[in-house]
Amino acid sequence: MAPAGVLLWGLRRLCRVLLFLSQFYILSGGGSFSVEPSQPLAQSDKDPGPTRTFTVVPRAAESTDIPPYMMKCPSNGLCSRLPADCIECKTNFSCVYGKPVTFDCTVKPSVTCVDQDFKSRKSFVLNMTCRFCWQLPETDYECSSSTSCMAVSCPRQRYTANCTVRDHVHCLGNRTFPKMLYCNWTGGYKWSTALALSITLGGFGADRFYLGQWREGLGKLFSFGGLGIWTLLDVLLIGVGYVGPADGSLYI
Repeated sequence: MAPAGVLLWGLRRLCRVLLFLSQFYILSGGGSFSVEPSQPLAQSDKDPGPTRTFTVVPRAAESTDIPPYMMKCPSNGLCSRLPADCIECKTNFSCVYGKPVTFDCTVKPSVTCVDQDFKSRKSFVLNMTCRFCWQLPETDYECSSSTSCMAVSCPRQRYTANCTVRDHVHCLGNRTFPKMLYCNWTGGYKWSTALALSITLGGFGADRFYLGQWREGLGKLFSFGGLGIWTLLDVLLIGVGYVGPADGSLYI
């Protein structure tokens, strides 16, 4: 009976070990159980249904937005003194040049102005001189400058500038136009300083070095001012303004 009891005890131990290994194998992912549901899944889980898309449409600009031209338009000022960007006029190009002319004008939206009696107006009569914008005096428009042309040259050089009429000036045609102007810019050189250097230290080329003409300055330095002849000539040329800065600018 003893050997039979030992055999039975061994079988029990073996069954326990096999059961433990089978559970460990299942828990570790080696095995899987497929359980079929007794009922089909709900429709909301299988098919979420058609998706809805929403398009965000930007709202139109609100009426409270301030137009860009309002920055130039004074509030409750005289209608006749409003800038050209604040009004719209019915112009007539058949007027006689240089003669007084009147045009019917209306203010733009959001612009308020008054007449001589301080009454609010939306339309008024504008008095002006019949002439195109490019025919205005130089004081009535502003032009771009150029530093790439020679202001001191013979003949004097010109450049094409873009000019814009001042806000308070009224004229016919485009308010921005091109115009040929003489080169008129300065690099900071003083005529009095150049002349003083030419008289005192001209023999060493100090005047030419000051004007940025270093080649001529070296020539005067090593020739002792051309034995004095070059020095005297430079005094005369700088004195009359014929010799100027090397960058082509004007004296201050």
